[in-house]
Amino acid sequence: MFVAIAFVFSLFAAQLIKIQGLESSGVSAAALGERAEKVTIPAHRGQIVDAKGTVLANSIDRRNVTGDSLAMSQYHKTVNGKRTQVGLKGAAQDMAPLLGVPEEELAATLKKAFAAKSQFTYLAKDIAPTQWRSIDNLGIPGVFSEQTVRREYPQGTSTAPLIGWVNQSSEPGGGVEQMLNSQLNGKPGLHVYERARDGSPIATGDGQDVKAVPGRNVKLTINNDMQWFAQNALAKRVKETDGLSGTAVVLDAKTGKLLSAASYPSFDPNNMGSAEGFLQSRPFTEVYEPGSTSKAITMAAALDQGLVTEKTKVTVPNRIERAGRPFKDSHDHGTLKLTTAGVLAQSSNIGTVLVGEKMSRKTIHTYLTDFGMGSPSGIGFPGESRGIVASPDSWKGDQRYTVLFGQGVAGTAVQQASVFQAIANGGVQQPIKLIDGYADDNGGWTPPEDDRVAKQVIKPRTADTLTGMMRSVTDEKYGTATQAAVPGYTVAGKTSTAERYDSEMKKYSGTTASFIGYAPVADPEFVVAVTIQRPRKGTYGGPVAGPVFSQIMGYALRDRGVPPKKGGPGPYPLTATAQSAKSPGRDE
Repeated sequence: MFVAIAFVFSLFAAQLIKIQGLESSGVSAAALGERAEKVTIPAHRGQIVDAKGTVLANSIDRRNVTGDSLAMSQYHKTVNGKRTQVGLKGAAQDMAPLLGVPEEELAATLKKAFAAKSQFTYLAKDIAPTQWRSIDNLGIPGVFSEQTVRREYPQGTSTAPLIGWVNQSSEPGGGVEQMLNSQLNGKPGLHVYERARDGSPIATGDGQDVKAVPGRNVKLTINNDMQWFAQNALAKRVKETDGLSGTAVVLDAKTGKLLSAASYPSFDPNNMGSAEGFLQSRPFTEVYEPGSTSKAITMAAALDQGLVTEKTKVTVPNRIERAGRPFKDSHDHGTLKLTTAGVLAQSSNIGTVLVGEKMSRKTIHTYLTDFGMGSPSGIGFPGESRGIVASPDSWKGDQRYTVLFGQGVAGTAVQQASVFQAIANGGVQQPIKLIDGYADDNGGWTPPEDDRVAKQVIKPRTADTLTGMMRSVTDEKYGTATQAAVPGYTVAGKTSTAERYDSEMKKYSGTTASFIGYAPVADPEFVVAVTIQRPRKGTYGGPVAGPVFSQIMGYALRDRGVPPKKGGPGPYPLTATAQSAKSPGRDE
């Protein structure tokens, strides 16, 4: 028996030596692994701010509250001077007011979890850290919190389509959030601690922390005040005209910086559960036939090629026939004796065809593409369209003529605003810019790398002449957009009322009403492009979009402190005779 007992104890001793000596580190690690809890520390996403530092998107700390119903059932507190077990009912009674939920609802959740012997139940999500501290101070066993981060958008609907949103899984959903996700996204950290059987941290236990690395802050070229003003002016006008949708783009005429990109309808990025319909930024993603605003390209090409001047006579009959179909202006008229300036100011389709057919298909196509039609801006905006500019060899039937007045070609509002930026800037087209800088380690901003360069699209003399021709568009007597005039300033611009193709109906239905222009003519500061799709109360670009242009341009000039300024090239004679000519129509 002595030998047998000695043998058994020798086995125990050998096992103890093996566990505590040879395998001590492994056993210790395994035991620690059973006690260790790993918690991901969410990283703050970088801020998005406007050109003046106004916050457009920000990340804030939040908490999710969890509960171990088995541990919570042992909740004790002092009642009438006596330590009493109040359990789940008492826990629900104390926490409900702090969580802002009905006591009965919380009690039912805990009761259900306890019946299922659940040691993990979400009691509340997305609460403020101050709320959590109040709950934690109650000392209820088994109640813990998870760190989380919520994305907030202080400017709400005014910037939503442009900025985009981040979902509950921290995935970006369009706009700048998606475009710059790699810069904005941070690196999560890790918190490891030892926990007791009830899940509470062991104060003297081992632990480690890896800090979360926040994302990089980004500054945009957007002027938040201007964005807010443009968004509201656009929304009001779309509602007044019973329109389907609308866009308003503001560019710095000299630098190409995007100061505003309004899009209506919009949505609340702070409540994505209520968002519906089209959620992308229309100025970048919505493609449509521009109509008469594209006549500026046709006239620019003819002037640049030396085929016409601003005073070249153009005889405009009531009808002409090309490619087996008749062409007309928006209103019947007798034979008109106009100048090219008059053709553009009075938005004559017939006059534009007569001027444009002096050039080959290839020449027209070259100017369209040189102005940026058919190509994305290069910003890299999510979902941005390149537009539609078919090869001239594929133009069939009357397309050879319709492209001259903006039908049979399509683009975005940003592309079309860029066309007018080039004209306003002496023929030099600046790359569209949306990102102003990235935060550096010194509290400053590092400009983004950008290999795009400015390009001379048309001669300075051509741009100057074209500006003088478009100055007449807001003329009180002969222009097609007197509503776009800005008191105290001289404006150059162009109206459009294009037939609107409805992709759902698979046919043309309604119109696209636009006005694009710049001011002051003598030294342009801003380009503003306003487009309203399918207005039911109104048709033409001048009266529909012109008032919004006037409001936004006036605001932009005053905001920058540009003094009232007249002058500049033009205006030029609109008729080739001493007699005034009746307008062939408002615009089309």
